[in-house]
Amino acid sequence: MQQVDWVVLILTLLFIVFYGVYKTKGSKNVQEYILGNKETPWWTVGLSVMATQASAITFLSTPGQAYHDGMGFVQFYFGLPLAMVVISMTFIPIYHRLKVFTAYEFLEQRFDLKTRTFTAILFLIQRGLGTGITIYAPAIILSSILGWNLTGLTVVIGVLVMIYTYSGGTKAVNMTQKQQMFIILLGLVLTFYLILHYLPNEMTFSNAMHIAGANDKMNILDFSFDPENRYTFWSGITGGFFLMLSYFGTDQSQVGRYLSGKNDKESQMGLIMNGFLKVPMQFFILLIGVMVFVFFQFNPTPLHFNPVNKDAIQHSVYAEKYTSLERQLVVLNEEKKEFNLLYIDHLNQNYDNPLLRRKLKALSEKEKDIREQAKVIVTKVDAKAETNDKDYVFIYFILHYLPKGLIGLLLAVILSAAMSSSASGLTALASTTAIDLYKRNVKSEKSEKHYVMATRYFTLLWGGIAIFFACLGSLFENLIQLVNIVGSIFYGTVLGVFLVGFYLHYVRANAIFWSAVISQSAIFIIYYFAIHIYPSGEERLSYLWLNFIGSILTVLLALTYQWFINRRPNTEISTAK
Repeated sequence: MQQVDWVVLILTLLFIVFYGVYKTKGSKNVQEYILGNKETPWWTVGLSVMATQASAITFLSTPGQAYHDGMGFVQFYFGLPLAMVVISMTFIPIYHRLKVFTAYEFLEQRFDLKTRTFTAILFLIQRGLGTGITIYAPAIILSSILGWNLTGLTVVIGVLVMIYTYSGGTKAVNMTQKQQMFIILLGLVLTFYLILHYLPNEMTFSNAMHIAGANDKMNILDFSFDPENRYTFWSGITGGFFLMLSYFGTDQSQVGRYLSGKNDKESQMGLIMNGFLKVPMQFFILLIGVMVFVFFQFNPTPLHFNPVNKDAIQHSVYAEKYTSLERQLVVLNEEKKEFNLLYIDHLNQNYDNPLLRRKLKALSEKEKDIREQAKVIVTKVDAKAETNDKDYVFIYFILHYLPKGLIGLLLAVILSAAMSSSASGLTALASTTAIDLYKRNVKSEKSEKHYVMATRYFTLLWGGIAIFFACLGSLFENLIQLVNIVGSIFYGTVLGVFLVGFYLHYVRANAIFWSAVISQSAIFIIYYFAIHIYPSGEERLSYLWLNFIGSILTVLLALTYQWFINRRPNTEISTAK
């Protein structure tokens, strides 16, 4: 990094922090601190919702996901627009009518205190872990690439977030997320433009898409019913729908964003805005990853993108064998470049040569084989090392090929995204702890100022816990998948509780509580035996289905439990909890 990159990076981050503190300090009551005094316009709600979901993991992992596996990951988001419609029609009117501070308050009014507490605790566990991951993700990758101290970087990211979140609460999060989304979108657009600019002169965007297609990177839709296929149209439209419904409808980090809207309509318009823009945004980020792949068909590429693993190999007895593989890759890259240029020449003559497409596919398979051999060496050097280097692809491209100044901006994009998601997570963790656990169980009367300060202290507490989780973190396959796996383990059960609360008035408190406990236990078992014990990624079941299974299982168990209760003699349905 050059001096100008440091200047751009530091000034961008400091501006976000001080802007958030300056604009939002001095909350007088709980409504102002937790709900932003319900003054947020719809477009700010929409940007805040998008920024909350678009963590640093999105911008580090998603391009790498596309680089290796193509555009198929976009199917994960196919259920999102439908989920936005359902939440806007059902969840938002109820939340606003009941004037709740958190989503879990609704559950006590509908069921009882133990159901509210149980779901709040499930949220705190998964969101605490998730917030730690959103801090850890950029820290581990940037520390590996730039040589920065991992623990120090983790603490810096966490503390920056805690400063303005402690000061201004939800209003500070909403205000800063507008700036962060502008920086994020600007950085992505500039990166996409420069990739196109760096491609060979005779090459068009259409040519680039043909090269990506010849290497199976443009297979967007998969209509197969194989449960082992992680991303298909069906897993996205069902499992993805239930995940998004639970995340946006019951996760306080998102619910808190639109509860701060001026009214029902403003909140609904913000969510619908997210529904319209989120899938195209993810498509664009994946497309950047595909374009990075095309770029590397004409430029040198490392055998393994994770510099930590490479450094370990260079100091081992396998260094010579690894160097031999690197030489093979250099020769192969020259051959790929030659055939790609020939393929472009044919395309410019309106001829998509099938022989050349097959040749490019064969060269791509040969490259995969060489990289797999490198991964075997990584494992021999360190059996615990993470061989999957998807998360390092995009940051490698940024640091080695983008011009001075823009590197600092792109690093600011990554850290801004980390701060954005982490801030929403901390605000949600603090407000849930303060309102659903602390305030609900305090016996004596306390002032508004007391609860504002309590929420602030819980912000600091959860900030410390998230940093602690981040410092203990370790890479697991692909970071964006890790976040979604953690969510999928818990979201299904929580969503099932809310679906029963909204739609099945026949079910009472005891039925839903014990059904949720059994369902969550079952999900832990299913995850362990169908997914966790297959670390290579060869799962018997895609993690996306956990959302569907958890929610449906909770609903069915609650209906069955309530049916048996009602069949017992002398049961008073109208008053039974």
